[in-house]
Amino acid sequence: MRARRIALNVALDGVVSAAAAPVARWLADPAGGWLHPLWFIAGGGITLLVGGLPFRVPQQYWRFSGVADLFNIACASVLSALLFAGLLRVAGYPLPTPTFPIIHALVLLVFLGSVRMMWRLAARRKSTVLASQRILLLGADHEADLFIRAMERDSENSRSVVGILTGGSQQAGRRIHDCPILGTISETPVILERLFAAGKLPDALVLTTGEIKGRELARLLEAARVYDIDVQRTPSLTALQPADRVELRPIAIEDLLNRPPVALDSQGMARLIRGRVIAVTGAGGSIGSELARQIASFQPAELLLIESNEYALWQINLDISERFGDVARHQIVADVRDRRRMAEVFGEYRPQIVFHAAALKHVPIVEDNPVEGVLTNVIGTRIVADEAERAGAQAMVMISTDKAVNPSSLMGASKRCAEVYGQALDMRARAGQGGMRCVTVRFGNVLGSTGSVVPLFKRQLEHGGPLTVTHPDMTRYFMTVPEAVGLVLQAAVRGTHERAEHDATDRRLKQGGIFVLDMGDPVRIMDLAFQMIRLAGLRPETDIEIRFTGLRPGEKLFEELFHGREAPVPTDAPGLRMASPRTVDFRVARLAMDELEMACRANDLGAIMTILYRLVPEFLHNRDGGLPVTVSHPDPEMIAP
Repeated sequence: MRARRIALNVALDGVVSAAAAPVARWLADPAGGWLHPLWFIAGGGITLLVGGLPFRVPQQYWRFSGVADLFNIACASVLSALLFAGLLRVAGYPLPTPTFPIIHALVLLVFLGSVRMMWRLAARRKSTVLASQRILLLGADHEADLFIRAMERDSENSRSVVGILTGGSQQAGRRIHDCPILGTISETPVILERLFAAGKLPDALVLTTGEIKGRELARLLEAARVYDIDVQRTPSLTALQPADRVELRPIAIEDLLNRPPVALDSQGMARLIRGRVIAVTGAGGSIGSELARQIASFQPAELLLIESNEYALWQINLDISERFGDVARHQIVADVRDRRRMAEVFGEYRPQIVFHAAALKHVPIVEDNPVEGVLTNVIGTRIVADEAERAGAQAMVMISTDKAVNPSSLMGASKRCAEVYGQALDMRARAGQGGMRCVTVRFGNVLGSTGSVVPLFKRQLEHGGPLTVTHPDMTRYFMTVPEAVGLVLQAAVRGTHERAEHDATDRRLKQGGIFVLDMGDPVRIMDLAFQMIRLAGLRPETDIEIRFTGLRPGEKLFEELFHGREAPVPTDAPGLRMASPRTVDFRVARLAMDELEMACRANDLGAIMTILYRLVPEFLHNRDGGLPVTVSHPDPEMIAP
């Protein structure tokens, strides 16, 4: 096939160059006429073949001819003209004029370049005629140029570019490959409205840059949704290979998140973990399993995988055995609510650092099982902390949630109670009164975690819909699981390492400060639903219905990372901020925990709620769901030390 294509190039170029010789002869000496011996025409073709070999002219792909090909044609034309002039002299024929070689080279260049240009235009014209999808490109000018070139190489291309939106404000009115630049990316809603009025609305917006994320991307999605236009991305620039098919892809869920990469303190993590006995509770859960994986990568002496679910424990142990087979690990079936079992485990293995990820996290489930929720999230945390301290652990890292801020659910209130106890432990240790450090890390939802909205949407899509959204304005903070766990380890390093000269971060930690991950901007659940549908290759509200179900018990429209009186402040660790919620003296917190545990063991929900309201006065229980959330209890004074 390749040899046949080269032979065809040689034949066509031969015909063109044969025609160029008499034309150049006539242009150089019009009075000499057009007709010349046959060998004159043949000589033109032969000399081009010889002159074009060093510049690989026969191997050119006409459809993709560019500037480099034109330069090679020019060089071949000059060499061919010189060879032809030399051939005339050797044959005893005088040159028609002294300028004949120059004219011959120019005619060859024009003829050969024109044929290639017409071939390329014909191919582009064919793809334009066959185009079934009109697209509007959004990105930098050089990215648009690269994508259009790649699209021209796509033999199965069925798209036509109707316009380009760039980041520069001075580029409107110019054209790239004959495609007009209509304005800037920030003007997308206005430009779509204008195109709609003119009846020229595109079928899709195509982002040629990976820099449009987060809030800016959410605005584009909203503008496209008004006109039922799909939004897609091009492959990465390095993936646009010549003659490949250009595959557009939907916007990934992660693109709606807007955080720059964070520089993690890998050396600090290695110092914290390597050669030590590390325990992870809830090791089979979404956060716990990723914690176990990342911790294993730093070569601990032993890794304790503590989990009450046998299958989840088997899964994470298998995963780590395949990835980090040289790490000593122990599969431990244990319930964090069982004081005897936790004392037995910690007494045997003596962990030095404990990562506490075990919890009941699903708001409606905790609402339906309030005693179990409090027993796991509060009393379980207290048991893990107490037994770890008794076994000589240096620190415990506790995973908390944004739902602990101004909680409207029992799950959130229980996690805030756990925070209170962790703060009291940590303040006692930092005050030099002995005991274990307790580092609390608070963050929002993680994409793809068990029980989160993304797996729910996937399940609903598999059943053909509808996708259920509680409220059109529902927003949440989101982060990927690996990203969140990396920052948890970052917080563990900073929270257990006290600077010689106590800086602002150390001072706030001594005052009960809590690390809060930088979650970026909140994301609308509706946007997630639309993107999940598009990722499945379907059209929102056409192929898949979106149904609003109303807020469930305990839910809020907007989650918060900081209490109204918790001024968010940066820390000296990238990706981490700090909140300073109200604190409780350790002795008072311990008595409150004793009281709460007695109420849980007695299954006394009334007493449990009274203690929760006392420990968390900002707890506004949205018991029945719906809006607005109302105060459902008196606002007693906070327990004082």
